Amino acid sequence: MSITVNNLTKVYGAQKAVDDISFTVNKGEIVGFLGPNGAGKSTTMKIITGYLPSSTGTATVCGVPVVENSNETKKKIGYLPEANPLYYDMYVREYLDFVTNIHAVKNKKEKIEEVIKTVGLTVEANKKIGQLSKGYKQRVGLAAALIHDPEVLILDEPTTGLDPNQIIEIRELIKKLGAVKTVLFSSHILQEVQAICDRVIIINKGKIVADDMLSNLAGKKQFNELRMEIKEVVEKSIFVGIKNITQLNANTWLFKTDDADALKRKLLEISLHKNLNIISLQSETVGSLEDIFRTLTAETVDSEQLATSNQTI
Repeated sequence: MSITVNNLTKVYGAQKAVDDISFTVNKGEIVGFLGPNGAGKSTTMKIITGYLPSSTGTATVCGVPVVENSNETKKKIGYLPEANPLYYDMYVREYLDFVTNIHAVKNKKEKIEEVIKTVGLTVEANKKIGQLSKGYKQRVGLAAALIHDPEVLILDEPTTGLDPNQIIEIRELIKKLGAVKTVLFSSHILQEVQAICDRVIIINKGKIVADDMLSNLAGKKQFNELRMEIKEVVEKSIFVGIKNITQLNANTWLFKTDDADALKRKLLEISLHKNLNIISLQSETVGSLEDIFRTLTAETVDSEQLATSNQTI
């Protein structure tokens, strides 16, 4: 396992920020780490990276215990914290050179140019960090997390401040990196998690309330709608053996199902048998990670918090 967390607890006074949580993340996995504000996400990430001690429990990275050998684990981790710490008076290449020296990176000039290209910093690489937009500052932080070629990436809100085009670029980069590295990241944007992750961990009040493949979680909440428009006007009874049917107009029918492929095959068979002319057949998934998140964290999340795609979690 690249990341192993066992019975991890972090206490601040009388408050348990993290309450006896356990999970593992394997190499090649991209796992979304979600929860309301104050749920314990950033605290957990800081413990895994060795920047914060746990009260009880253990965390290991690539088999190395974080507490016993934090310096060794930090060599294996690329960490982009939520508050991206940068030296604004340094030039981009100057800062990355500074980071390569900390990590004792070999062939550092080549590595600097490689990572600048990888995160899309080429056009701004000759500027001081303080002159960059928030989005490009975020890219500098991501470059610093990648420059020593770590086995594990811990990314806390990696697309904060990026415009839609930049978000798509960083998404693709994270997906590419996830093929060869372990990636644990949190995000404000639930659609982003759906686009990148196969698995999600949801934490609420310091406890893990869900840890599953996204497809399994979604299967508990989602269904498919198929909209079929045909040339002919027919009766509902023609769709023998099909349930959950709504007639939208004379030629358009709406079907709800949990197996869209099977229903499509059934509709095509009926159309062929009854000589129906299909004008269009479209499917859409109804329900989302927002619904799952709202259900699992209902006690602490106001319904208006998740009304848009840019909610804070």
